[in-house]
Amino acid sequence: MSLQGKKILLGISAGIAAYKIPLLVRLLKKEGAEVQVLMTQNACQFVSDLTLATLSEKSVLSEIFPKSSQVSPTSWTCHVALGEWADLYVIAPATANTLAKLASGLCDDMLTATFLTMPATKPRLIFPSMDREMYRSRSVQRNMLQLVEDGCKIIEPESGELASGLIGEGRMPEPENIMASIHSEFQNMLQIDRLKNKRILITAGATREKIDDVRFVSNYSSGKMGFALAGEAAKHGAEVVLISGKTYLETPGGVKRIDIESAEEMFEEAKLYFEWSDVFISAAAVADYRPEKKIDGKFKKTTDSFELQMVKNPDILAHFGEQKKRNQIAIGFALESSDHLKHAQEKLIKKNLDVVVLNSPNIDGAGFEVDTNIVTILSKEGDIQEYPLMSKRDIATLILKKSSCFFDKD
Repeated sequence: MSLQGKKILLGISAGIAAYKIPLLVRLLKKEGAEVQVLMTQNACQFVSDLTLATLSEKSVLSEIFPKSSQVSPTSWTCHVALGEWADLYVIAPATANTLAKLASGLCDDMLTATFLTMPATKPRLIFPSMDREMYRSRSVQRNMLQLVEDGCKIIEPESGELASGLIGEGRMPEPENIMASIHSEFQNMLQIDRLKNKRILITAGATREKIDDVRFVSNYSSGKMGFALAGEAAKHGAEVVLISGKTYLETPGGVKRIDIESAEEMFEEAKLYFEWSDVFISAAAVADYRPEKKIDGKFKKTTDSFELQMVKNPDILAHFGEQKKRNQIAIGFALESSDHLKHAQEKLIKKNLDVVVLNSPNIDGAGFEVDTNIVTILSKEGDIQEYPLMSKRDIATLILKKSSCFFDKD
């Protein structure tokens, strides 16, 4: 897609890879984008602000407080205006120091202050670049994880020869590859924006089935996938209702959250929104069975063993797909430990779904209680697409893009 008229903030921090940025500015301008460069003071040691100003046709900004000769009525709130102006914020290279500032909310220059003023609905692409061991350090990895949780997209550095002479991760992608990421992000925005004003019902987290007043049957689901879906959908203008089991996660902005405990409670709440919804995404790990009778009080250990009679819980997704679904889109998850594709395809058909997201609990970085996943997305049209290890936020984007495709056929 063309970048004609797109407004792009380009933040540059003090890494040797900054020497590549003038070419990136030229590529952006060649495609018709408006580019505003923001630099840290130390970045000027690696690339000339005069060069960047000439190529971008805009003054390069570094300091929050303008020089007296540059003061105008809007100078003191320039960082706010830029956040509103931009369609996309690209930070390349992002050094370890800049990552730490962004992750902790520090803002002592124009680059970091503008980062904080960017509305959450606008994408931020961050390209870390540093030496191998710096990149591998726990603090850098922790800061990148925090930024992903905050809604940023981290583009992993390439592996190769580094300025130190070492070989490994840390190289910033070439300008052409950064351009490809920018194009991809705008394409994602275009597709997901079809969800604007659509009504999306999402279930998330684990249900709890009480045994007695202090014990319950549950699973390891953290709710992270469902909450990522809710946050991304709301960010793109959808009206979102999120029905969640017990979790420590914060409610995404713009999302109506309903807390429940048991599968039956989740079912009753979900039924209220079946007719209302355009899309139903069942991301919750709902207990298949519950104790037939809850024990009053606390069960006492009086015998070496005891039997717990279990009965089947309602299948929320099947009820929607088989009985309530009309023109709506139904999306489910399949967590399988064997015969993965077979079971996922059976679920797709049996429950009358449009999409099934398949994953496994037996692969490192996938499944419960982590921020990443490895998924295969199956559609009722027979498409099967496998994806590598990705953040759950990026997977949420993939799922929402997939759901938006069905609206084109209305």
